[in-house]
Amino acid sequence: MNKNIEKLKDLEAEFLESYPKGFNDEEILKIIKRFKSEKFEEEVRTLFEKNNFSNPDIICNNFLKIISKSPLISLFEKPKLRDAINQMGMYEKDMLSISIYDFLYGSKKNAIETMVEILSKYRLAKWTIITLIPYYFYRKKEYFIKPTTTKNILKYFEVENIIYKPTPTYEFYKEYKKFLNSLKKEASKTLTKDNAGFTGFLKMTLES
Repeated sequence: MNKNIEKLKDLEAEFLESYPKGFNDEEILKIIKRFKSEKFEEEVRTLFEKNNFSNPDIICNNFLKIISKSPLISLFEKPKLRDAINQMGMYEKDMLSISIYDFLYGSKKNAIETMVEILSKYRLAKWTIITLIPYYFYRKKEYFIKPTTTKNILKYFEVENIIYKPTPTYEFYKEYKKFLNSLKKEASKTLTKDNAGFTGFLKMTLES
């Protein structure tokens, strides 16, 4: 068993000692209910279906709508994004819409690079803003990147070849996702039903 798996199993044992049924434990179910991830998944899959991308205005408003409602996003970011969308011209809205399409259906590299370019102007090129919609759209495939949780995970597992930086990059996302998937593969099935749930389990255990 390699070092990472040993460390994972330590966290798992600690978590399951407190919550023997994993994500089916009564206390954890109360937390899950608060985040309404299934409901958001359903809504995001409707709002960001391919046909809607013919209208960038609709996509940008849907982007704002989900971020404004999501309990995963800081209250400070929500009005900033609303102001940014209101200030954007047609070109920026068009590019933002294309980048969201790319993340869901095309090139993630182009998506992240374009989103960073557009959102940097408004100081909103943040991991949370960029990874929220893809996570809701593909809850078992994409990851919601929260800075503090990410740094704590990398530190605990002593990962030296993946360097976290506040400005999102495709390279980091690709490598970090690969690393999390390698852990998830070895984790108890009671903890891997949802990717934010999986990183949430790591966060809770590391903080306890």
